[in-house]
Amino acid sequence: MQSREAENINVEEEYKRRTHRCEEIGTGLTGEEITVNGWVQRLRDHGSLLFIDLRDRSGVIQVVFDQSVDKELFAKAENLGSEDVISVTGIISSRPEENINPEITTGKVELEADRLELISHSQTPPFEVEDKTRATERVRLEHRYLDLRRPRMLEIMKKKHQVMQATRNFLSTSGYWEIETPILTKSTPEGARDYLVPSRLHRGNFYALPQSPQLFKQLLMAGGVEQYFQIAKCFRDEDLRANRQPEFMQIDIETSFIDVESFMSEMENLMGEIFAVADIEIPEKFDVISYQEAMERYGSDSPDTRFDLEIEDLSDIFSDSDFNLFSDTIAEGGTVRGIKLADGADMSRSQIDKYEDFVKELGAAGLINFAVKETEIASPVAKFISSEELKSLKNKLSAEKGDMIFVIAGEIDLTLKCLGDLRLKLAEDYSLIPENEYDFLWVVDFPLFGYNKKEDRIESEHHPFAAPLPEDEEMISENPLDVRSQAYDMVINGEEVGGGSVRISDADLQKEVFELLGFSPEEVEEKFGFMIEALEHGAPPHGGIAFGLDRIVMLLTGSDSIRDVIAFPKTQNASSPLTGAPGEVTGKQLEELNLKVDDK
Repeated sequence: MQSREAENINVEEEYKRRTHRCEEIGTGLTGEEITVNGWVQRLRDHGSLLFIDLRDRSGVIQVVFDQSVDKELFAKAENLGSEDVISVTGIISSRPEENINPEITTGKVELEADRLELISHSQTPPFEVEDKTRATERVRLEHRYLDLRRPRMLEIMKKKHQVMQATRNFLSTSGYWEIETPILTKSTPEGARDYLVPSRLHRGNFYALPQSPQLFKQLLMAGGVEQYFQIAKCFRDEDLRANRQPEFMQIDIETSFIDVESFMSEMENLMGEIFAVADIEIPEKFDVISYQEAMERYGSDSPDTRFDLEIEDLSDIFSDSDFNLFSDTIAEGGTVRGIKLADGADMSRSQIDKYEDFVKELGAAGLINFAVKETEIASPVAKFISSEELKSLKNKLSAEKGDMIFVIAGEIDLTLKCLGDLRLKLAEDYSLIPENEYDFLWVVDFPLFGYNKKEDRIESEHHPFAAPLPEDEEMISENPLDVRSQAYDMVINGEEVGGGSVRISDADLQKEVFELLGFSPEEVEEKFGFMIEALEHGAPPHGGIAFGLDRIVMLLTGSDSIRDVIAFPKTQNASSPLTGAPGEVTGKQLEELNLKVDDK
């Protein structure tokens, strides 16, 4: 890369506008004069010939400057540097056979330049603007405007745009109206922490940025809209992971007079339109399993079903075992579960210890292994297990010579969680997850409530507005933890990409749910009085779903991090290396808001 003083560069205030983008250039334009505008990707000096790769958002075209044809133009081109913005006019010519570049769409042609204009000079970039950059993510985020120029990033942004367009087209054609909902709203308990905005006009009061448009889309149903959607910006002040951001985009959908089966089918068709953007065919119908089945078989309510390694219940085999760890655990209401890793019996002791440490960190008491050998099943606890129990263990898991069985005994929920996470780790370590495969799944019949042991209270499994299954509704007051909801999650490759439910449309039932969650009548009136009142004025039965747009694009493009599919994302600590947000504000601003910063 060259470094030049900006004052020595002649920048054109007026320049010739493009006639073609790079993606539009091919052999059909041979012999024609065209103009292209873009960035200097790289320069290659071959003596009397100078080659410049000019890049726009659609691709790259090779531009040739011939010193023997125009010395002044050649000298001007020699002074260009990486990432300068230029306009080039010239004649399209076919490349010699030996110079064809099959890696780019314009690889059969080149542009013989006869005019060059420097539109904007670039300082030497801090990293190569190429897909195979050596820059760290931190550096790329600090200079995101440069990072976005990389072909990979531009392709992701294009795909995201196409996904939003496909979504809008499909839903609009299906009768949905796109309606915006407020960004400045009221804080309500929806699971995560709210981002709060102090009010200048209402001193001491705060707006909250919406975690979702949940209440407003239900109010739209009460308002007679019947079918609504929105590509909404949402905010959650929570700890970040690879697939989480403090602000994110959500495809929000709600419909009145809902028929769940028809609605789920409609959403499957929407996914078909979205994945068609990347020329990916998906099944017309998705598999459906219950929450209970997902947990029992995979140890997760968003299971990755692209591979086996299913969990098996071994409690019936060991309920009367002489191995007290198993039999006592079962007698105390716990469980014994296991998974089989095909061809894993030759695993080293250090590898086994690694997996045991892994599940212990998750809370398991330990991990017991059984290696299926030629004439025996080897295990550290084999002497405590009867031959009949070992035979039943082998049969239950359909284990064969060379297989490894891992078993955990403990409380049911914890055991399933630990084996579910171990299942994923084994699949990754042993390359059991097929690439370029998309597995779609509906998980239904979630519990309506969960129990928060730490706070010793009942809480909503999804949110307080999900309706119970009609056959379970009568159990709400006496056995709330046994009540299932009319909730449904869409899962792709082990990632929950959408969650929805039929909503409570009866005011009395909604009040009963709030009461079970510990809200006093006064709190209900203060936080949700407007919602209760809407339900009391003829609300139709309704339901919907919200899809994580960024997460879908992440899967669609094969991105490792959700930060790659957001133009200007935050880091793991919710800050922006580009802008420096969050930042301090002036004392005057704080005074206007009646705020004071406590430095403690």
